[in-house]
Parts: sequence; structure tokens; C-alpha cells
Amino acid sequence: MRLKAFGASKMEKLKSSVMVPASRSRMKLWMIRATTTALLWTCAVQLTALGETWGSRVLKGWPSCLSQESAVLAQKISVVPAHILPPKRIYRNNGYLMVSCNGGLNQMRAAICDMVAIARYLNVTLIVPELDKTSFWNDPSEFQDIFDVDHFITSLRDEVRILKELPSRLKKKVEQGRVYSMPPVSWSDISYYHNQILPLIRKYKVLHLNRTDARLANNGQSLDLQKLRCRVNFKALRFTSQIEEMGRRAIKLLRQNGPFLVLHLRYEMDMLAFSGCTQGCSPEEAEELTRMRYAYPWWKEKIINSDLKRKDGLCPLTPEETALTLKALGIDQNIQIYIAAGEIYGGERRIAALAQSYPRLVRKETLLQPSDLRYFRNHSSQMAALDYLISLESDIFIPTYDGNMAKVVEGHRRFLGFKKTILLDRKLLVQLIDQYSTGILSWDQFSLAVKISHANRMGSPSKRLVALDRPKEEDYFYANPYECLQSSDNDLVRST
Repeated sequence: MRLKAFGASKMEKLKSSVMVPASRSRMKLWMIRATTTALLWTCAVQLTALGETWGSRVLKGWPSCLSQESAVLAQKISVVPAHILPPKRIYRNNGYLMVSCNGGLNQMRAAICDMVAIARYLNVTLIVPELDKTSFWNDPSEFQDIFDVDHFITSLRDEVRILKELPSRLKKKVEQGRVYSMPPVSWSDISYYHNQILPLIRKYKVLHLNRTDARLANNGQSLDLQKLRCRVNFKALRFTSQIEEMGRRAIKLLRQNGPFLVLHLRYEMDMLAFSGCTQGCSPEEAEELTRMRYAYPWWKEKIINSDLKRKDGLCPLTPEETALTLKALGIDQNIQIYIAAGEIYGGERRIAALAQSYPRLVRKETLLQPSDLRYFRNHSSQMAALDYLISLESDIFIPTYDGNMAKVVEGHRRFLGFKKTILLDRKLLVQLIDQYSTGILSWDQFSLAVKISHANRMGSPSKRLVALDRPKEEDYFYANPYECLQSSDNDLVRST
């Protein structure tokens, strides 16, 4: 019995000693499998984050041990491309640059590109630019109301540090009015900013530039600087999702009805008052425009001879002159014409000739529902952003005056593949129109002359005209940034 009990006891101990290691082995095996599965799944998810195309290839080749639910989840993940941020550029910060932009949307757009380039080459921190709220348009929009501010900051982080606001200590100092503020010299080379502006930033820690229009020279800059200006303009300055969505909706509605031409008809009250151009206006209207010109002290030129200015090609074409020009160019009278402009001075009376020749005129106010535009009303820069997006996508773009929008859109359309942009020779056109109107030229002669003179003015590749010591007379960088036009998108990223 004792032997049997001993044997039984021995057997129990043996069984127990065998079961414990077996149990532990099974536990270890289960843990290894679980850990391996988790690691593999993590790898799969991380791989998909590298991009839609690569991720989907990885998952298609994954072993069939994944459950159906896992496969569906993996498919959902693979179609959402990750936004991979560029690495931060590390540099010793020389101080902080604040800028207040002046002018309309596209004047400010070009200025922002210049200020980013300046901040980068001075190794300073740029504060998100302040937009103009005091000009004729009286638009209260902030930067983030028009542009995607987070994209602006992150997409340029490999070039320059950009903050939404100053650090608290410096912000308090600025709020107390203790900040050095100045306008930089117009059309300056980057060396001016190194020699004159950088020492001020180092001295005061914060510098405020209170005017930004045309403060960086068109030419004579390094290739890297010019490409950075392009990168900001074409990549970093993205409109808000609300503006982008409304732009897509308008373009879709236009495309449903065939090709469309965008006419940047610069015939608003402020344009005529500023330029002093009163062709076709009544004496009462001319007087009203003169009073307005004198009401704005920053419009320097007050006494203007409208007839002489028109003959020099310095006036925007009138709606009547525009109608004749489009017909002479052979523009199909059944094409849709989207008018990218504010309210036309003189209303329906002045637009009548153009509408008679081209009955398919549309504006954003007639194309979109009032409910679509309710958030944009009384915000001229946001309205201009819609016009900008539609202008980029049009089959033909024709500006009747070479203002800031005309120039910046021209350059952007060149970047998008030299899309057809008809650049009107206004000085020649008014001469031809006057000769046709007085019977000196027949219609066929007039039309042929217009077509011949504009055959090489379609936005095709060309170099900028450089006028040494006369920057106002040379071609604007943003109208023809040819340094960037032969490059791929990736080449816009500065090589380090």
C-alpha cells in the first residue's frame, strides 16, 4: 500500500511537473503569436501611411490569414493618403518679422510670397501676415478667413519658421506700442534686406513692415529665392476649404454648359476713380469719380487727362470697347463668358453692348445661389478668391487691364501649362477702335489688324522684359515667373 501510494504520489508529481511546463509553453506560444500579429498589423498600417498607391500594393499582397473585416478596414485606410510634412529647417533665429499687407487680394498675395522669401533669407521668424482692412474695399477678413493658415505654416517649415502670433512676452510689448515700424524701399534687392533690415531686427528683436506691395525686385535675385517665391504662390497659399469648395461648385456649373471664357472686366468705380479714366461716362459720373479720387489721400495722382491716358493705353477697356475687341479676335458669340469683377460702374447701361454681342454672360451672383454666397458678401477679398479659382480653370482668360489680379492669374496659368491667356495691347486697340468707329477702317480690316497684333500675346513661354533702374516699366515677376516654369513641382522645393 505504501509502495502504491508512493507510486501514485510520484505519478501525480510527474504529471504535475509535465503539465506546468506544457501550460507555460502554450502561454508563451500564444503570446508570441499575439505579439507577432500585432506587430504585423502595425507594420501594415504604417506602410499604408506612406501613400495610397504603395499602401494598397502592400495590402493586396498580404497573406490570407487576415479576416474579412480586417481586409475591409485595411482597404479603407489605404484610400486615405497621409500628409507627410517636410522636415523642419533648423536655424538660429535672428528675430521676428511682422508684416501688414496693403491693397487688394492679389497685391497682398504677391506681397506674402515676397515676405516669406525675405524672412527665409534673413533667418528670422515670420508672423502670419496681417491683411489690409482699411483700403477702399474695407474687407474685415483675416488671413485664416481666406487662406488655409495651417497648410501655409506646415508646408513651408523646411524653409522658414512661421508663427500665428508672437511669443507672449513680445506680444505684450507690441500691444503697448513698443515696436519699430517702417515701410521698406520698393523694388529692393535682397541685399537691401540683409544690410538695412536685418540689423534693425537684431536690434529691436521684432520689426514691423507696414507696407509690402512691390518691395522685392523682379530680377537679379538668386534662383533659389525666385523658386521660393513660386513655391509660396503656387503651393503654400491655398484657399480655405470653404472657398475651394465654392470654386469647384462654380466651375462644375460652368463646365456643364460647355467651354467658358473668363473676362476680367476691370470697370468698377474704384478702378475708374483711381485711373481717372472716364471714357463713355456722363459728366455727372466723371464728377463723381473725381470726388472719389480726391477722397483717398494715398491715391497720389489727382489731376488726370482721361483722353491722353486712354491714348497711351493706360486705361481699362470700356465694356463697349471690350465687345468690339472680342468680336474682332473671333471669339465665338455663343461661348459662356464669366465676368470676374466687382460691380460694373454704370450698371446695365454700360454692359448692354457686351451682353448684346455675347448673350451668355454670367457672374458668380447669377451662377450660384444667394445662400451659397451669403458668407462671402461684404468680403471682397473672399469674392476675389472665387474669381481667382474660376479664372485659373477657364479655357481662355482675358483681362481688360493689367492690374494685380490680371498679372498674378497670368503667371499662375503659365505655371499650369501656359493656358491660353490673351494679353490685350490697349494702346494699339484704342487706336484701331477709333479708326474703325470713324470709318477709316472697315470691319474686316479692323478685325485682321486685331488678330495679327495679338497672335503672339497668348501667354506663351517668354522671358521677362528687364528695364534697369525702371522697375515699374519692366515685366512683373508674378506675371511671368519663368525661372519656375520649366521645372517639375518637386523642383520648387529648394535643394539644401
